[in-house]
Amino acid sequence: MVRASGSFTLQQLHYFIEVAAEGSISAAADLLYVSQPTMSAAMKELEARVGRALLVRSARGVTLTADGAEFLGYARQVIEQVGLLEQRYLGRPPSRRLLGVSAQHYSFVVDAFVRMVKASDAPEYEFSLRETRTWDIIEDVRTLRSEIGILYRNDFNRNVIDKLLRDSGLAFHPLFLAEPHIFISRKNPLASRDRVTLSDLADSPRLTFDQGANNSFYFAEEILSTLSSKQEIRVSDRATIFNLMIGLDGYTISTGIISDDLDPEIVAIPLDVDERIEIGWIGHSAIPLTQQAQRYLAELRMVVAGFGIALLG
Repeated sequence: MVRASGSFTLQQLHYFIEVAAEGSISAAADLLYVSQPTMSAAMKELEARVGRALLVRSARGVTLTADGAEFLGYARQVIEQVGLLEQRYLGRPPSRRLLGVSAQHYSFVVDAFVRMVKASDAPEYEFSLRETRTWDIIEDVRTLRSEIGILYRNDFNRNVIDKLLRDSGLAFHPLFLAEPHIFISRKNPLASRDRVTLSDLADSPRLTFDQGANNSFYFAEEILSTLSSKQEIRVSDRATIFNLMIGLDGYTISTGIISDDLDPEIVAIPLDVDERIEIGWIGHSAIPLTQQAQRYLAELRMVVAGFGIALLG
């Protein structure tokens, strides 16, 4: 460990945040219009001052150490507060880089994101919303590529997900419990049903989100992932899965919360199984959320409450 030697500057914190976001010292230098040697020296001096290695350097760029990820969370807090002071008393515009969210494929996540962006009074902004695989969500939040992750757990995957989160220094915060539904096309013969059973779905293509190299049952985005299906198609995005629902009368299992504005051709029908889906957000255990992240979660809770679903936290 490097011995700490004094305090650090706001400029160093700002540089460090951009280096972490870009994953590259040279890319951050270009973004901030400083030379690469200047940026590199600033990072080395920062590490010397805090007495810890914050970055792992390689030919492909830089990644955060465990100390670096924790330091980044606090650095963001400081820079956000300074930015608020400057906006309030110096009339300066807010930072462009405001919030990153990684999530499983849920329309309510997008609804809340839209509401948050519309409510922002920043003349310029840079938000990030990644609908991605379960493992990547956890990795995004662990490395602080995203401040918040949205995913589900249930009795089947809970132990595996919770252990992975603990090992990554993250915590799961429940938002709500959902009754499982199938999503299908409005033209599907099952769309007129009040409820459906698994036997009703036996001859329909099951549509699931691909989990890539981490294609364990425990990382599946859909419950009942261990059940066999005669016809199964894996996809990588919501637009494709909805097109397959319409074109092939396929189905997927999810929360039942669907946006008529974003997904007008899709309906949600309750699935008659003894299961519940617990949706929550994940974040670093020891790092407080920025105000922008808190605003997003407030919008998320409002969207969910609008569907008449009781919140857990």
